[in-house]
Amino acid sequence: MSDSQESIPTRCLMQLEEMDIKPGKILRNLSVPELLEVAIQKGEGELSSTGALSVKTGKFTGRSPDDRYIVDDDVTHSTIDWGKVNHPLSEEKFEMVFGRMRTFVEGKEFFVFDGFVGADGDNRLPIRVITDKAWQILFATQIFIRPTEIELVNHDPKFTLFSVNDFGAVCDLEGTRSETFIIINFKKNLVLIGSTSYAGEIKKAMFSVMNYLLPRKGVFPMHCAANVGRDGDTALFFGLSGTGKTTLSADPERRLIGDDEHGWSDDGIFNFEGGCYAKCINLKKENEPQIWNAIRFGAVMENVIIDHSSRKPDFSDGSLTENTRAAYPLNFIPGAVIPSVANHPRVIIFLTADAFGVMPPIARLTKEGAMYHFMSGYTSKLAGTERGITEPKETFSQCFGAPFMPFSAMEYAKMLGQKIVKHSTKVYLINTGWSGGPYGVGKRMNLVHTRAMVKAALTGDLETRSFTHDYIFNLDIPTSCAGVPTEVLNTRNSWSDKRKYDISAKRLALLFVKNFEKFDSVGEEIRNAGPRG
Repeated sequence: MSDSQESIPTRCLMQLEEMDIKPGKILRNLSVPELLEVAIQKGEGELSSTGALSVKTGKFTGRSPDDRYIVDDDVTHSTIDWGKVNHPLSEEKFEMVFGRMRTFVEGKEFFVFDGFVGADGDNRLPIRVITDKAWQILFATQIFIRPTEIELVNHDPKFTLFSVNDFGAVCDLEGTRSETFIIINFKKNLVLIGSTSYAGEIKKAMFSVMNYLLPRKGVFPMHCAANVGRDGDTALFFGLSGTGKTTLSADPERRLIGDDEHGWSDDGIFNFEGGCYAKCINLKKENEPQIWNAIRFGAVMENVIIDHSSRKPDFSDGSLTENTRAAYPLNFIPGAVIPSVANHPRVIIFLTADAFGVMPPIARLTKEGAMYHFMSGYTSKLAGTERGITEPKETFSQCFGAPFMPFSAMEYAKMLGQKIVKHSTKVYLINTGWSGGPYGVGKRMNLVHTRAMVKAALTGDLETRSFTHDYIFNLDIPTSCAGVPTEVLNTRNSWSDKRKYDISAKRLALLFVKNFEKFDSVGEEIRNAGPRG
């Protein structure tokens, strides 16, 4: 481990000089043991009994989407879908923030990770992450794709992320909502992050960058998990937090490609990342053994409470946040596909957790129906998961990842539709939420039944079954499915009070219709594929 800039390649130093960044000591691509040692010495975290590093992220235990900005310039002005998700920041304000950051960091110690986003060599992005926390570079080392020794010597980053945890914007002067900021500048190929220690901002900032760059190359970027069967059949799992994306894609009978971010090119699909970032609140070995066993030496746990006597992580403790996380490299999962590339998907599954208890457990989607539900991105937030939520609340996040999509939902949906047609991909909608009544009355879908439905979809068994049409949600529902009781497949029959079901179902259908009104340029064939109310 060097304690001077002499070990840093000239190319890296030249980039810092070109950016007028003048830190003191720079430590680049340290090994995992070295990073752990430094982080512990600096008091950034503590080692658990599993060997994983446990850190606390301070006031932010999750992303801050309202503090994310894209620089509005001649590169982005006419291409970005500006609005509630993509907030503009002028070039002048960006330079004001960046200028103060450069002054602030002068002479300070910084850590550097050089690596890649994208497992496909034709579509990977060389990146550089610079931050003032050793544990965040450990996070980057585990979550992004590490270079070989030869690649490291010749590394030439095309995008740089610069994060300073204790530097804040002057919002009245620099045009930000608060002192916290995540600013993406596509003209300068630069991301600035300040006044937040939540590492998910680093991961998702680079995801947002890929979501802008790849469509211009004809590659469809996706917020989804992916796995592959023994015969090479690939499946994608789209879904928002809490829908079961990670759980259902971690199938012992199939190999994991990735748990969160992928691209779909003319050659197949590929993972953006080299690691996983799993939620671990209430994690149990018997339920999710792969994730449990992956939280070992080298993994990074965010906001997980450690028992001071046993040093064991207490995954049931949500006192800091329900959004406890663990980051670990993909090779910690047995049988994971590395490099994580695979064939074109045979099946796509959209996951929703409907807390109102009215969506069918599984339904088949047409191409237009797939585009509609992709653009809708529906699930429910539950009471108690966020302050102020006292009863289930509907959530619509377009493309199953609205905070990370710089372009319009229709642009991404068109790419999805084209891929479905070209590769004859089957699409299903699966509800992992409630049946027999809403949250608090009915019961959560039986995981055994859900896994059986997923299996039937992946093996093609569902295509041999007959279907009936749900006229409220405008969906085709199988009348039978191996391993699933027939009465489970018809949600209305699971309610004792059919009138209450009809009222609740029509209410949710109308919420779909109302949400879809914002897509004013969508053709009628897609609009008509959604719920009717």
